[in-house]
Amino acid sequence: MSQSTKDQAVKDILKNHKLRLTRVRLKILNIFLDSSKALTHEDIESHFDQLDRITLYRTLKTFEESGLIHKIPSSDNTPLYAICAEDCNHNRHMDNHGHFHCLKCGKTYCMEEVKIPAIDLPDGYEASNQHLVMEGNCADCNE
Repeated sequence: MSQSTKDQAVKDILKNHKLRLTRVRLKILNIFLDSSKALTHEDIESHFDQLDRITLYRTLKTFEESGLIHKIPSSDNTPLYAICAEDCNHNRHMDNHGHFHCLKCGKTYCMEEVKIPAIDLPDGYEASNQHLVMEGNCADCNE
């Protein structure tokens, strides 16, 4: 896919999520689409010569609220983010899958094929989020 075709696809994604196109949003969304792993703030910042941290935090928050990315918990409380499924939106995240954190290389991956099971909560409880994070060695580190 050519860069211009990819840029148009990213522009369409932003438009479909009713987000204004900015240079920073375009570049950050490209970074997510090019990555096979979950990203930290530092991972994203490394692609910029200079980026205001407040702009990054606001962009990630906007992307999460609009259903473009989802947050993944980590054992060291470092926020990780990954691209959402196509059917996510500002009303509901449909990313009902597990995540795998490699203890050797430190990468975290979405495991789309590992579904989070339905959990029956006691009366009066209502879950707003579910997370399943497995830890061990990834396929690359097991070779």
